Amino acid sequence: MPKISQRAQHMPASPVRKLVPFATQAKQKGIKVYHLNIGQPDIETPQTALDAVKNIDLKVLEYALSEGNLDYRIALRDYYHSLGFNDLTTDNFIVTNGGSEALNFAISTLCDDGDEIIIPEPYYANYNGFAGTFNINIVAVPSTIDTGFALPSIEEFEKRITNKTRAIVICNPGNPTGYLYSRDELQQLAEIAKKHDIVIISDEVYREYVYDGEQQISMFEFPEVAANVIVIDSESKRYSMCGARIGCLITRSKKIHDAAILFAQARLSPVLLGQIAATAAHKNDSEYIAKVREEYTERRNLLVGLLNEIPGVICPKPKGAFYCGVELPVDDTEKFAQWLLESYSNNNETVMVAPMGGFYSNPELGKKQVRIAYVLKQEDLKRSVEILKDAIEKYNAEFK
Repeated sequence: MPKISQRAQHMPASPVRKLVPFATQAKQKGIKVYHLNIGQPDIETPQTALDAVKNIDLKVLEYALSEGNLDYRIALRDYYHSLGFNDLTTDNFIVTNGGSEALNFAISTLCDDGDEIIIPEPYYANYNGFAGTFNINIVAVPSTIDTGFALPSIEEFEKRITNKTRAIVICNPGNPTGYLYSRDELQQLAEIAKKHDIVIISDEVYREYVYDGEQQISMFEFPEVAANVIVIDSESKRYSMCGARIGCLITRSKKIHDAAILFAQARLSPVLLGQIAATAAHKNDSEYIAKVREEYTERRNLLVGLLNEIPGVICPKPKGAFYCGVELPVDDTEKFAQWLLESYSNNNETVMVAPMGGFYSNPELGKKQVRIAYVLKQEDLKRSVEILKDAIEKYNAEFK
C-alpha cells in the first residue's frame, strides 16, 4: 500500500464541492437540484470570447509564454489603465491558470514553512487548502454575521502580527459574504503593511460587481505601499469564463515579480485558448458589465428579501460579489446540506448550499451558516427559497 503524505492527509475537503457526490445521486434519482452552492454564473460568456476560440486560425496549439502572451498582457494593461493605474506596464502582469494559481504563486513567493498569513474570516475556503499545501498557518481575524461581517478593528489585525507574519490576505468585495471594504479600512491596512513591512494580497476578482452606487477601491490606490501589494485578478467572474482558467498576479514590486515568475516558469505556461478568449472578451464595451451588474443587483435584492422572510433566518445584504452569508435556524448546516440531497425533496426538487464551517479557521463558527450564491435566474431563486423554507421546517420537525 503506497504511503500517503501528511500534507494530503490533512488537506481539507472543499465545502463547496464535497457534497457533489450526494447531488449526483439525487439527480440520478430524478430529483432536480438547484445549485446555490457554487459561484458558477449562468450569465452568458461574451460572444466575442466564444467566437475567438471557435474561429482560431492556428495550426499548432503551442506553449504560451510563462508570463502570459503579449497580446493578452496588453489587454490587461489597457484594462488597468482604464481604471486609472496608468503606471502599470505589461511587465507588471503574470498570467496564471485562474486566480487560484495566482494566489499559489503569491504565497509561494512570500512564505516558508511555518510562516503566517492573516485573513479576516469567514474567508474564501480554498485559502485553507493553500495553507495546507504550503505548510503555513492562517491567523484568522473573526467577523460576525450580527455586524453584516463588517471588518474587525485594525487593532485586531495588528495584535496578530508576529515575526512569522508575511502577508495579510483580503478579498474585496468578499467571498463568501459580499463585504465591500471602505477606503478608510484599506488605508489602515496599508499603514500597518508599511509599518511592519508585510505584503497585502488583495483578491479583487469581483471588482465589477458592486451595488447601490458603491465603488470598489483597489489596493493599487495606495502608492505609499506600492512595493507591498499583490493584486489577484481573474476573468472567471468578470466575463463568466470560469472554465477558461485565466487569471493574473499583478505587482509593482520588481522583487516580487521576479521571484513569482520562477514559479510561472516551473509550471510552464498558462492556457493558450483561455488567453485567446480573454483577450477577445476585453474588447467588449462597458455595456456587458453594466447589464450583468444590473441583473445581479435584482437577484440580490430578491434573494435577500425572501430569505429574511423565513423565520429564524439572518441574511445581511451584501454590497458586492454574488454571495450571501446566511444563518439558518438549524442545528448543523453540514448535516442539513447533506440531508437536503440525500433525504429530502419538494415536488421532486431540492437545493444545494455550501455549509460555511469550511470558510472559517474554526468550523464551529460557521456551524449554523451557509453561503448562497445568487447565480441562478430570478424565478429559480424564488423556487429555491420556497424549497429551503419548507426544508427547514421538515428538518427541524425530524431532528428536534
